[in-house]
Amino acid sequence: METLRITRENVDQYRNTKLEFNGHIEIAAELGIVAFLSLKSSSYIVAEAGSGIKAGYGIEAGGGIKAGWGIEAGWWIKAGLSIEAGLGIKAGYGIEAGLSITCKTVLKFSYRLFAGIAIWKRTVTDAEKTITCKRCEGGTVEYGTLVETDKKAIA
Repeated sequence: METLRITRENVDQYRNTKLEFNGHIEIAAELGIVAFLSLKSSSYIVAEAGSGIKAGYGIEAGGGIKAGWGIEAGWWIKAGLSIEAGLGIKAGYGIEAGLSITCKTVLKFSYRLFAGIAIWKRTVTDAEKTITCKRCEGGTVEYGTLVETDKKAIA
């Protein structure tokens, strides 16, 4: 499977575009937040340490989505596997992950969240449907187990 690597040298050609790629998308380290209109990969999307992903519409990956910084989408975030962000995760509408969701700070969405909906597996373990974040704001966790690591921050 092919890999599209976004680096400091070529990042400007991808900024503020609707990017769909049949393969892996990797965003090099230390690029800050890289903004797209929408971002879609048939495989995984990874933004290395010091880089984050922002899309005006949605972010979708056949595999997992992982960012050293944050992940933000105006409408939805959808991953076939897990979603993980070093900082916050924010979706205007909903979030869907085949497996777990991990966020080091605030997990924010407006409508519904589904984690651990791995339809390709006979059973899903508790760990695979766990949503871990410092604090959850917004919508409803429809499927999955929410673990907030900083209950004091909710008050």
